[in-house]
Amino acid sequence: MSDPRQRPYDSDEYSATVLGSQWFERPADDVPPDRVEGEVLRFGPGVTAAVRRQAADGPTTAQIWHGALPGRAPGGPPPRPRRRGLGRYALAGVVLLAVLAFLAWQRLGPTVSVRGVAVTAPSEPLACDGTADVVAVVDTDGRPGTVTYRWERSDGTTSEPLRERLARHQTQARLHLLWTFRGRGEHRATARLVIVSPAPERTAETRFTYRCD
Repeated sequence: MSDPRQRPYDSDEYSATVLGSQWFERPADDVPPDRVEGEVLRFGPGVTAAVRRQAADGPTTAQIWHGALPGRAPGGPPPRPRRRGLGRYALAGVVLLAVLAFLAWQRLGPTVSVRGVAVTAPSEPLACDGTADVVAVVDTDGRPGTVTYRWERSDGTTSEPLRERLARHQTQARLHLLWTFRGRGEHRATARLVIVSPAPERTAETRFTYRCD
């Protein structure tokens, strides 16, 4: 009758798992080996001979013992396959966002911009008690917005800030100054238009003559 304290090394229920090339059998009389390569020698159930044969090419002993196989966390579900084709959807999303941003910039982007301004007055001398129609032509880029301006006259008079509203695709605005003269004599007048906004500030002026004998 066998000793129940003796460990059944010959039983199929138990096997030894080692990584050392020279340590494949348990030495007699529990004599420790001179050298052990790899991990600590471990005995016990759950490590089969088939797994031991795959140790050289497969996972390590510690991974097998603790259930941590490559690509799988201990006790966790198998890894999910990678999804492919996401790059195409990402590129389409970027293009769509760019188009929407461009449309928003056109609608809500920068307001009107002044490209040029010119002022004209009557070329012939103004007669007695006459009114000069001074016209300013403001060229814009066609965006909607408001042009703020003022008139300055050579007699020291300056108007309050005036505003002209421009619609989309309107590329020109005509601004009028009516200047009336009374009495006899001759006067050389200057009318100046100052564009306050949008920046930068722009100015243009013209001269004409009032003559009454």
